Amino acid sequence: MIAITNFAAYVCSRAMPIREVLTRLDSTPYLFQIVLDDDNCLLGTITDGDIRRAMLHGIGLDAAATDCMQIRPKIGVAGDSDGNRIKLAEVNSSRAFLPILDESGVVVELLVHMAGEVGVSRALVMAGGFGTRLGEKTREVPKPLLQVGDRPILEHVLSGLEKAGVRTVHVSVHYRAEQIAAFLSARDNRMTVGLIEETEPLGTAGALGRLNALGREKLLVVNGDVITDIDYAALHDFHLRHGVDATIGVARYDIDVPFGVVRYGEDGLFAGIDEKPRISKFIAAGVYYLSSEFVALVPDDRPMDMPELLNQGRKIGLKIGIFPIHEYWIDVGRPDDLRNAERDHCSSNVGVGC
Repeated sequence: MIAITNFAAYVCSRAMPIREVLTRLDSTPYLFQIVLDDDNCLLGTITDGDIRRAMLHGIGLDAAATDCMQIRPKIGVAGDSDGNRIKLAEVNSSRAFLPILDESGVVVELLVHMAGEVGVSRALVMAGGFGTRLGEKTREVPKPLLQVGDRPILEHVLSGLEKAGVRTVHVSVHYRAEQIAAFLSARDNRMTVGLIEETEPLGTAGALGRLNALGREKLLVVNGDVITDIDYAALHDFHLRHGVDATIGVARYDIDVPFGVVRYGEDGLFAGIDEKPRISKFIAAGVYYLSSEFVALVPDDRPMDMPELLNQGRKIGLKIGIFPIHEYWIDVGRPDDLRNAERDHCSSNVGVGC
């Protein structure tokens, strides 16, 4: 347990846009902010998870901090060291924190506790697809080895996992498997990397059947054509706090309708018209965090796709959470996506592989 008395870096104003709150979260190691009034009294707290839950309810990143803050957070009392220690231990989070207030409600310090290792320990990268939507580009080269900037897509994926502290990664391969195997063998891996070879395509979840005997740790599953800056430690924390059996990473997808959309009532009469509206939906982002119970549902050597697995788990009572991704994310599945990923890479890495 650590007491922070100089906590200016962890304070945001009530009117600060959520987008700026995220920037402040990313600049500190504990992923939370507290919101104070003009007298330094606590108004609420904001975690990364609070922001993602607000996104699920349609709150945008330009909204004020108060639109996503917890207004009844767990708090401690100045001078009650034993009670505060117990309260901190009760917080269901790998990055627990506790604002400590004096009798006037003024925050005097913050207690934080890093409960063991933070983040994901084991991952599976699905890299066996044919990449047919990319046409000639994948005739001789598997999609995960196509270049984005100065690196293959698979290198972007693996580097992100290494950065998150993942210790063990399995890579599922089928199409042009020998090329991916050679790439992994030549790579300077900072984690244990193993291959799962699919003699026949097993779908987007079938390779999980090969992992049933490899322990009861939670498993991160990432599609091999997804490039993202997602905070995997935040995903892990979100999963723990909600007590779910699986967490689905989702990304916002906007559709601009080029026509006027007519609204009408149950009586069939005109109710209004919306000119060229934008429709926003959350889509599955190719990132899943699964309990061992979910992994055990996948039989060995039978094709299965992720929607089938998730629906099966839900039918038997397993709990599934939704994790909105506010960080950079792109699925490199089509020629336009590949061009966009290349453009994004060049704009953020001027002169590097561009």
